[in-house]
Amino acid sequence: MAAAGDRRVGFRVRAGGLCSGVIQLLLVWLCTAAADQTEEYLKREHSLSKPYQGVGSSSSSLWDLMGSVLVTPQYVRLTPDLQSKRGAVWNRMPCYLRDWELQVHFKIHGQGKKNLNGDGFAIWFTKDRMQEGSVFGSKHNFVGLGVFVDTYPNEEKQHEKKRYSAGNQRIFPYVSAMVSNGSLIYDHTRDGHPTELGGCTAMVRNLNHDTFLVIRYVKRRLTIMVDIDGKQEWRDCLDVPGVRLPRGYYFGASAATGDLTDNHDIISLKLYQITVERTPSEEKMDKEVFLPSVDNMKLPGVEDSAESMSGFALFLIVFFSLLGVVFAGVILLIVYNKWQERNRKHFY
Repeated sequence: MAAAGDRRVGFRVRAGGLCSGVIQLLLVWLCTAAADQTEEYLKREHSLSKPYQGVGSSSSSLWDLMGSVLVTPQYVRLTPDLQSKRGAVWNRMPCYLRDWELQVHFKIHGQGKKNLNGDGFAIWFTKDRMQEGSVFGSKHNFVGLGVFVDTYPNEEKQHEKKRYSAGNQRIFPYVSAMVSNGSLIYDHTRDGHPTELGGCTAMVRNLNHDTFLVIRYVKRRLTIMVDIDGKQEWRDCLDVPGVRLPRGYYFGASAATGDLTDNHDIISLKLYQITVERTPSEEKMDKEVFLPSVDNMKLPGVEDSAESMSGFALFLIVFFSLLGVVFAGVILLIVYNKWQERNRKHFY
C-alpha cells in the first residue's frame, strides 16, 4: 500500500525477478518521468488516522461525530453490529484542492452470513455536512459526490431481479459512485442503480486482511480503485472523465444498519494533494465550477432549466420575428398608400 508519510511522489512501479541493467535503468527513468508529472502530499487537516487526535466535540477538533459513532485506539466505528443504527464522521475544514486522492482504510464485519447483513457505508464530498438521512446515514438529496459500499441488495430482495438482464445483474457487496446537484435522489430501494456513474463488485465482509478504497480526482477525472484481496495491488473499479466538482466542499463518512447489521469501521481517511502539470488549453478548459455535473450526463435541474430557457428563448425569437414582420408590413403599407396618394395629386 501507499506510504503513510507526509509526502508521496509519483506512481508505484514494481519489478519481479531478476532484471538486467538496461531494464532497471528503464524502470528508474519511468519512475523519474512519473515523478515529474505528479506529486502527492498528505493533507493532515483533511485526514483521519490513529490515534485519532482532533476527533470529537472540542473546539480544536478537525472532525465532528454524529449518531452512534464510537472512537477507539484502533478504529472509528460508524455503526455497531446492532439494528437501526446510524453514524457519521465529518471533516470541519472545507477542501479547496483542485486535484486530490482520498485513501480509505476500512473494515466491514459482523455476525451475519452471506447477504444477511447491511446496509453499508458511504464516503462523501459534499456541500453540506452533518446532515442525517436515509442514504447510509446521510441526506438523500446531497450536493456533491457520494461513493457507496453497499452490502445488501435491496432491489434483488424485493423480487425486482427481473429488471436486469443476466449480463447486467450486480453482485453484492457493490461499490458505486454518484454525482448530484441536489435534484438527483439516491434510490435506496433500487440500490442507487438509476443514478450511478458505474461501479464494481467488492467482496469486503469478514476478511482477515486489510481492505482499502481509493478515490482519485485529477483533471476532472474520477477514478475509484479497491485493494481487497490482501495482495497490496489496486484493482480498477470506476473511471469517469468529465466530472466537475466545486471546491470548498466537505469530506465525510457515514454508515447505517436496518433490520440487518454490521460493524462499519473506518481505520483511516488520508487525503493527498496532487500536483499535476496542465497545458495552456487544459488550464483554459479547467475553470472553476459552482454546481456538480458530469459531461454528457443529464442532471435534472441545471440541464432541464437550460433546456426550458432555450425553448423559451426560441419562442421569444419566433414571436418577435413575426412581430417585426407584421410591423414592417404595416409600415410598408402606409408608405405605399402615401406614395399612391401623392401620385394621384400629381396626376390631377
